Amino acid sequence: MIEVWEAVLAASRAGRPAALVTVVGVDGSAPRHTGSRMLVYADGSIVGTVGGGHFEHRLVGLAQEVIQAGVPRRDRVHLTRDLGMCCGGAMETLIEPLAPVDDLVIHGAGHVSRALAPLAHSLGYRLTVVDEREGFAVPEHFPPGTTLLEADPVLSLPRLPTGPRAHHLVVTHDHGLDQALVERLLPTELAWLGLIGSRAKVARFLVRLRAAGMDEALFRRLCAPVGLDIGAETPEEIAVSIAAELVRVRRGADRLPQPLSAIPLPARGGDGRARPASWPDPTEE
Repeated sequence: MIEVWEAVLAASRAGRPAALVTVVGVDGSAPRHTGSRMLVYADGSIVGTVGGGHFEHRLVGLAQEVIQAGVPRRDRVHLTRDLGMCCGGAMETLIEPLAPVDDLVIHGAGHVSRALAPLAHSLGYRLTVVDEREGFAVPEHFPPGTTLLEADPVLSLPRLPTGPRAHHLVVTHDHGLDQALVERLLPTELAWLGLIGSRAKVARFLVRLRAAGMDEALFRRLCAPVGLDIGAETPEEIAVSIAAELVRVRRGADRLPQPLSAIPLPARGGDGRARPASWPDPTEE
């Protein structure tokens, strides 16, 4: 069983598509017991076994469908009646796609980076932090497992994750370095690109990029100033606002952020604007 969990961990870290098959029910005679597991990769190769034969072959095909669809499913089959096996019992399985791992690359290892890293780690992001300054991208400042690069951030770009699961945050100590990174990252396929700074700083960057001939259609890829508007000031508060934006991107929430308490509740009658009795009715003076 441990080999299956080791394979799950390795696939998750590598971002390799796979699905975990777990026997969740057995009725009568069956080749494996409840709790047996196997991991199925997109190419049909497996680690572990849930019984072999027609039963396992069928599940490999179903797991490949689950990997493609990204949606878990349950399956129940009678081994003799449905598959012609001699066992005579029935088995039920749960097939779950491995959640893809999202990368977050933080360019800069200063106060905001240090405050954001634990939040992003708890949200399941695979972290990489890059800073050219000595003593900044060091293990004692970041969660275990963070990839730390003490190197020129621009020269490091070819070594960093890109693609539809890669998120990059530019929060260095130098405005010129920020602009150089944004200029190179905007044409790159990414899930998200955030830049810290004031609205005036962002406006200046865009003017300079336009003057350099960059396609203005790329500008909409830049989330800047980064973070949700919650009035954040301290590095810790700014980190919360950035983490909230990352969640918003992950969940595809396109509505404007607002307190959940500000969204009207469905009422059982009356004006359709249910609210606790202690709240004043905004229509009444």
